[in-house]
Amino acid sequence: MEEAKGVVKHVLLAKFKEDVPPEKVEELIKGYADLVSLIEPMKDFQWGTDVSIENLHQGFTHVFVSTFESTEGIAEYIAHSAHVEFAKKFVEALEKVIVVDYKPTLVKH
Repeated sequence: MEEAKGVVKHVLLAKFKEDVPPEKVEELIKGYADLVSLIEPMKDFQWGTDVSIENLHQGFTHVFVSTFESTEGIAEYIAHSAHVEFAKKFVEALEKVIVVDYKPTLVKH
């Protein structure tokens, strides 16, 4: 196993409030995805919804994963005006959120 050099993943698990309509969720996801073109340290963005059959999601329905080249890049992203503005709208639509940043460890076969 080998820790990836410099790469840091930023993972956000979201449970949207029940009264947030699907169109609003779609609009927020698009806004999140748009940050990739606005914030240089953010290298890519992926998202998806829970499809697990284990039913252990605890109400978290959406997963958002961004890749950065360093923890400093995440700090720059968090402080960036585009992120600050977006985060205000995003967080007010959430009932619960978990954020974890990690450096991936690669397992080679």
